[in-house]
Amino acid sequence: MMKKLLITTTIATLLATTLMADASARAIAQRVHDRDDGKSLSQDMEMVLIDKNGNKRVRKLKTFSKDFGEDTHKIMFFLSPADVKDTAFLTYDYEDSSKDDDQWLYLPALKKVKRIPTSDKSSSFMGSDFSYYDMTKRDVDDFEYKILKHVKVRGHDTTMIESTPKNSAVVEESGYTKTIGLVREDIDMVVRSIGFLKNGKRKYFDVTKMHKQDGIWVIDEMVMTTKKGKTMVHKTILKFHNIKVNVPLKDSLFTTRALQKGI
Repeated sequence: MMKKLLITTTIATLLATTLMADASARAIAQRVHDRDDGKSLSQDMEMVLIDKNGNKRVRKLKTFSKDFGEDTHKIMFFLSPADVKDTAFLTYDYEDSSKDDDQWLYLPALKKVKRIPTSDKSSSFMGSDFSYYDMTKRDVDDFEYKILKHVKVRGHDTTMIESTPKNSAVVEESGYTKTIGLVREDIDMVVRSIGFLKNGKRKYFDVTKMHKQDGIWVIDEMVMTTKKGKTMVHKTILKFHNIKVNVPLKDSLFTTRALQKGI
């Protein structure tokens, strides 16, 4: 009887510890989601695409984002080179988890605004290593979380958290079967991650440069690398310049009409 009681108590203790760890991991994920990134943002962006042979293509963009209540709207305009010039991308990132985020892509060659369906969100965004899904904030409630360990990244303490989709629908939409992220503990920002794709490849994300501006931490450079095993398949470097936080932006900038009008 005593042995059974001891086993039962041990199992209950382990279960309670696991539940507490999961709750703590979810709380961290929520803080990452809620991190103050400003009410609005304007910046120049350089997208460097690198193939497996080291060949590079460079694209120039102008990007804007603005909070609309609890939701966030983002728009990106491609400025060069000629093959992507005047292409534009708009995202409505909804806080309400019951609503799918809306995304539209304007293709100047067709003079047409295309809405991105949920079934296409795991596909590549404009030939980069970022997917359409990567261009929005993740819904915290779509994943289960677990703390793996604590490590240092570039001298800063981080918590390693494993995020697993709750169901197959999330896997299909995101393209990820699992993600392991490193959250910098002092600023609640994911600074590195490994995304395990359903096709067997992995995507390695790394924030290589950042700074604090007007009280807000902003990213100067980030890298996403796709690998199959240990072999690099493709890499995308995003560099940000002329960053302006909490600048006045008109609501009319974040519309499908603005996609076609351009800047």
